[in-house]
Amino acid sequence: MWALTALLLLVPSGGQAATLEKPILSLHPPWTTIFKGERVTLKCDGYHPLLLELRPISTLWYLGHLLLPSHKKSIEVQTPGVYRCQTRGAPVSDPIHLSVSNDWLILQVPYTPVFEGEPLVLRCRGWYDKVIHKLHYYHDGQAVRYFHSSANYTVLQARASDSGRYQCSGTMRIPVESAPMFSAKVAVTVQELFRAPVLRVMGPREARGATLGGVVLRCDTRLHPQKRDTPLQFAFYKYSRAVRRFDWGAEYTVPEPEVEELESYWCEAATATRSVRKRSPWLQLPGPGSPLDPASTTAPRAAALAPGNKPLFFRKPPVSRSVPSVTSVPSTTSTRLQFPASGAPTAGPPACAPPTPLEQSAGALKPDVDLLLREMQLLKGILSRVVLELKEPQALPELRGTPEIPTSHFAVSLGTPETTPVES
Repeated sequence: MWALTALLLLVPSGGQAATLEKPILSLHPPWTTIFKGERVTLKCDGYHPLLLELRPISTLWYLGHLLLPSHKKSIEVQTPGVYRCQTRGAPVSDPIHLSVSNDWLILQVPYTPVFEGEPLVLRCRGWYDKVIHKLHYYHDGQAVRYFHSSANYTVLQARASDSGRYQCSGTMRIPVESAPMFSAKVAVTVQELFRAPVLRVMGPREARGATLGGVVLRCDTRLHPQKRDTPLQFAFYKYSRAVRRFDWGAEYTVPEPEVEELESYWCEAATATRSVRKRSPWLQLPGPGSPLDPASTTAPRAAALAPGNKPLFFRKPPVSRSVPSVTSVPSTTSTRLQFPASGAPTAGPPACAPPTPLEQSAGALKPDVDLLLREMQLLKGILSRVVLELKEPQALPELRGTPEIPTSHFAVSLGTPETTPVES
């Protein structure tokens, strides 16, 4: 009967063996540094099925790699080192580092991890709780707080910038006031509660509640495993204007009229108390050149910018206003140009008026006219020489020394006229 009960309790309806979560190890008081000779209590809490509760629970304790002899749920310790615990059938717990000091001053920090938005409490403690005077707290070597006497230093909402090395200093009356004394430096790390969100375009199969023609954007982030139950709210923005304020939904549908416009969107994730707020990089949606097709099977690609970048304000590309092209058509007699017929007015600069037929013929005959003028000048020179030779034959020898004028189309014989003697 007990064997059947064990089988039913350890094997769920799915048929797989039940897996136990690792136990939670706690420290009381909750400070990782103590004075020599002091004792603290460690407690191991874990979840156990009903079957295991019917039998004595065996708890294992580890100091480093050494197995301690105790099997109780809680133990008192005063030895420095790394402590862990384990219950039957469960993984080993997360470690707790315990330090023991013999100094006059110690700086105590909590053993549990500190997450963004949570308070960070630091305690500067004197030897066996002696009062500290002129107390200073330091962060990475810089003084951040001063108290006249013993007091805790609290950061109400821790940020990643609060991580670093802390130290405290002060004086004590033993029996007279001592010189300033300093504690050892302690490293503090503020854990990230959730990652910076990323805005992405969901595919048609993912976006179930999308309206026809709209585009669904999703603000994706991831919580720390130890804080996975923390509720988050999301807000969506178009440029600097909020299109949906903080709500529990991580999705937003872009209206259909805005899909074709080249716009920029970004989102913001925050806790319910707004103690932690993080924004995503800017997301550029496809513009008129790349229209979104809601029926496509793949989500369109989107370009994300660095979180620190300023917003990019996109505008529609200007309409082309170029002058109509002119096409040249060769002709056998002359080169003619074809222009578009004068129809609707264009917004570009006015085109040149086409040449008249008279101007076209004049341009085509200009080379022939120039050649004719040159020939006429040559002919005029030749005729002048012939006339001069006929009128004054004696001037011919003088003209022979002058450079000969070339002729192009006409050849003239310059021979001396023969004279026949007359017999008497």
